[in-house]
Amino acid sequence: MSSAEVRPMPASSLSRVMIEGPAGEIETDINDPADARRGIALIAHPNPVQGGTKDNKVVTTLAKTFFALGYVTARPNFRGVGASAGAHDEGRGETEDLLAVAAHLTRQYGDLPIVLAGFSFGGFVQTRVAKRLKAQRMVLVGPAVNRVPAETVPPDTLVIHGERDDVVPLAAVLDWARPQELPIVVVPGGEHFFHGRLNLLADIIVRHFQS
Repeated sequence: MSSAEVRPMPASSLSRVMIEGPAGEIETDINDPADARRGIALIAHPNPVQGGTKDNKVVTTLAKTFFALGYVTARPNFRGVGASAGAHDEGRGETEDLLAVAAHLTRQYGDLPIVLAGFSFGGFVQTRVAKRLKAQRMVLVGPAVNRVPAETVPPDTLVIHGERDDVVPLAAVLDWARPQELPIVVVPGGEHFFHGRLNLLADIIVRHFQS
């Protein structure tokens, strides 16, 4: 994939909003492709206890990629992160936060199909959200299935994992996926944060959604 396909999103497309959630306001960055809208991509960031925020480079790569595909992209900060109210809740409250953001997006943009995307801890949270929200697709990158009990996911879920992930070993993801007969896309040589492989990560998603 050319670098143009993951180019920065236009500044004019960005709205920084505060969305009312169960623990208070949720700080959220929304990028809107306007006339090109084909859906909404709700993107969840990694563990805030370990410094995860909406500005994580994998999360922003997901946002740029979905924006280029014509999706309204939303990147909330989980509770207790940045200007978001509340405190870390090990995935329980964070699930409620994402559901509140999804409801806001539906009110704002209408009944567009929703893609749930998440990186690491955010992927784990999205497996919980998917049990309560009808989504068009799911995209999980380096999901933290070895640290928290992740849910089963729909069979068309796209799971992308690094071969050399030292935070969530590939073997753990395969153990989680095997009973579901869920394919995993493995990035050769990739580690947890996909250093040097973010364009490849974006390319996998583009090809998957354009196929």
